[in-house]
Amino acid sequence: MNKTIKLLLALMALMWLLPSCNKGPGEGGTGTVQGYVTLVHHPDDDYTLTPDTMVAAKTDVFIVYGDENYFGNDVETDANGMYRFEYLRPGDYTVYSYSTLPSGEKVAVSETVSLTRGTVVQVPTLYIHDGKAYGTSVVRGKVHAAYFHNGSYQGEGWAYEHRVYIRRVGEDIPFDDTRVGPDGYFAFQKLQAGEYEIYTVTQDLNEVPDFVFQTFYVEGGGIVYEILEQFEIIINV
Repeated sequence: MNKTIKLLLALMALMWLLPSCNKGPGEGGTGTVQGYVTLVHHPDDDYTLTPDTMVAAKTDVFIVYGDENYFGNDVETDANGMYRFEYLRPGDYTVYSYSTLPSGEKVAVSETVSLTRGTVVQVPTLYIHDGKAYGTSVVRGKVHAAYFHNGSYQGEGWAYEHRVYIRRVGEDIPFDDTRVGPDGYFAFQKLQAGEYEIYTVTQDLNEVPDFVFQTFYVEGGGIVYEILEQFEIIINV
């Protein structure tokens, strides 16, 4: 066998072996691992595991490739508490986020899934805690709407089923939302002391959406606060 044939055979053997070196879990594939992180409330100032939950927005999530002892990548959840790791090869993956105990200690909450080529695997929801008991105060308000259709006034009334949001002052993402009841009222419960922005969507006659805000301060626990100035909005139907 001459040297040229030997070299060709060696190259073919090397090309045959190379794909097997890339079959382990990691980046460079076509699969996706995704899921949600949910924050558990601790109602009534009692640190229990009562399943009263909200989405865990802007929360760090980590992924471990196979049996490695360190994470390979990390992402932040979106406003819906969702995360996604893309372009992964087949294999086992462990996804985790950190939960905070009442003592302040952080512990990892994890799930392990198996990924096949080109598939999307949904990870079971990661339930985390932030080490805080939630308050007992309630904030109530009302939303009143004027209804229009193609610029023509259709009447007015309580904005039944219209969505209202709440966020802490200084933050961009709401931590809770609710809908207006048939009597015009909405309510946010289990609030701690602090300053909050409550807001909802309105429109102009050209159906351009905008937000109307009210800032509210909760002083202590066990109090039902009433927002005296109701929201006045426009809804195009």
